[in-house]
Amino acid sequence: MTSNTLTTTGPTPTPPSTGAIVSQLLHALGDPEPARGAEDITVVGTDPLVPSVHRLADAMSAAIGVFGQQTAALGEQRGHRHQRVEVQAGAAIDQLMATYHTSLSGRPIGVLLDDPALLGNNDFYRARDGRWIFIITTYPHLRDAVHSVLRCGLDKVGIAQAAAGWDAFTLEEAISARGGVACVVRSRDEWLAHPAGRYVAQRPVVEIERVGDGPVRPLEPIGEDDEALAGVRVLDLTHVIAGPVAARLLAQFGADVLHLSRPDRPDPIPMIAMTGGGKRNAYCDLRDERDRAAFHDVLQEADVFVHAYRGLARHGASTEELVRRRPGLITLELHAWGSEGPWGERGGFDQLACSATGFAVEEWTDRPSLPPTYLLNDYLAAYLGAAAVATVLRRRATEGGSWRIRVTLAGVCHWVQELGLLAREDVLDLPRPGRAPFAALSTTGTDFGPLTEPATPFAYSGRTVPQPGRRSPLGSAALQWR
Repeated sequence: MTSNTLTTTGPTPTPPSTGAIVSQLLHALGDPEPARGAEDITVVGTDPLVPSVHRLADAMSAAIGVFGQQTAALGEQRGHRHQRVEVQAGAAIDQLMATYHTSLSGRPIGVLLDDPALLGNNDFYRARDGRWIFIITTYPHLRDAVHSVLRCGLDKVGIAQAAAGWDAFTLEEAISARGGVACVVRSRDEWLAHPAGRYVAQRPVVEIERVGDGPVRPLEPIGEDDEALAGVRVLDLTHVIAGPVAARLLAQFGADVLHLSRPDRPDPIPMIAMTGGGKRNAYCDLRDERDRAAFHDVLQEADVFVHAYRGLARHGASTEELVRRRPGLITLELHAWGSEGPWGERGGFDQLACSATGFAVEEWTDRPSLPPTYLLNDYLAAYLGAAAVATVLRRRATEGGSWRIRVTLAGVCHWVQELGLLAREDVLDLPRPGRAPFAALSTTGTDFGPLTEPATPFAYSGRTVPQPGRRSPLGSAALQWR
């Protein structure tokens, strides 16, 4: 495929309804009563809301609804009254655009990064062979990897000029070999013919696997004023968006979440403010013997381990090793391409999943494009992963066992594509989403200043949805449970 060739599939003749999408997700989660669960979720509004041929609002609304329903079912199992869930489709779009609608002390999150230009350089660049490649420089180590290959000025003009001297696939491999991240734009057919694409396509959007024996851990009864995940202990070794947001959702609904970060590789303060609601933050470097011992100590009382890093097996933190040390543990793994696939050792971000899978080709106008919400997979993966944790907690309470949940950014792209495409002529004239949200924003005080962000995108029929908790600085908590 060259830059002036566009290959997409046509609109799906009979795309699944939002209710059918919800039922599909509940079956993927292994919910014991998927029909009942689907009846308890109402989505108000439908696609298209933004100029995308993909069903962004429908997909995100379904994921949000399933998270709300599974959390409510967990609460009901512990003594809460039965709840129905209502999701506003516009609020679902706002969640995909949370990085645009969030501000700290009145200033947009993006301008508060250590070097906002690094984020601004993330884009599609045209290579010598006429193909396009998406290059990411968001963090200093990623910037340095790109610079070590291209040897150019690190601005869009410099990167574009340097990338134009490379063949796209050679550049993809060179940047990846230096520890950076980049991905050639592929058509869907090209991706499905690729070993990494075949690996992802063979798996459900949410994988749940019993990986070992473990004791039955009944869920203790809770009061009406307690949240559904009260008493559940979660270790959160994640970064950027998908993993941190998944763990934040668990914290919002009552879990005791202890977020771990390396002192030398922290996420920027604005990201901690945005994704850290209700968490405590401790430093932990698994390369350090003392930190590793402390990690294994707190693991002994953990219910859930959420992680988004590659190479943890080298530091004694693979799922297999962790469930051996802590039978009954639930792990949630969030990766770009799947940790055991052909690209298991390759880093990735939301935009790269869109580039690889054909999604960016399907969004094409005069060049490959990301969805008009800019992000897609991070927030979908977060809600789906958090929903799966609630499901597995319910199953562990009756079945026992040690469990692994896997969600990949590329797999989320596949799932959205499989919902079918909207007719291009039906969406092109819709206004692009801007700074004005579809639904309500909420403002809370944090240790970093007042944070304004999209409000929780669903409501219960007879219970107030909790607000995200306090945001705390990195390293402000000890590496131990309260």
